[in-house]
Amino acid sequence: MSETTPNAREDSRVPRWCLLVIGGLFTGLGAVGAFLPVLPTTPFLLLAATCFARSSPALHRRLLANRIFGPYLSEWHHNRTVPREAKRKAYGLIVCSFGVSIALVEVMWLRGVLGVVGALLIGFLAWLPTAPLEEEGGAEDPGDLSE
Repeated sequence: MSETTPNAREDSRVPRWCLLVIGGLFTGLGAVGAFLPVLPTTPFLLLAATCFARSSPALHRRLLANRIFGPYLSEWHHNRTVPREAKRKAYGLIVCSFGVSIALVEVMWLRGVLGVVGALLIGFLAWLPTAPLEEEGGAEDPGDLSE
């Protein structure tokens, strides 16, 4: 087993560096997407987290610890779900940004393309599993007065 370990390390250097670079690019695109309504933030950050998980545990931890995006990435990482509030915000941003874009564009076919892309984004977001609501008050139902 010790004979294959050095070769495995040499073979993993190229993919590790590629994943680091790709993860950095996705992080940059995600950061830009936080300010540009047409560029999606979350998918790029999910891809970056995946790249960093395979290439740099330190960068992966740092991305998951980010105060803004970390909770959403952690939710996806651990449960493969999107928080309900995040979905609501995303729906609102998609409707507002695409609505304004459609209103400002004068070319009809481009309006149609924007409408289709916006609808696809909403459909994709709706397709993603939603985190279940956490029950407050423990296992007891606060409305149950039978005791």
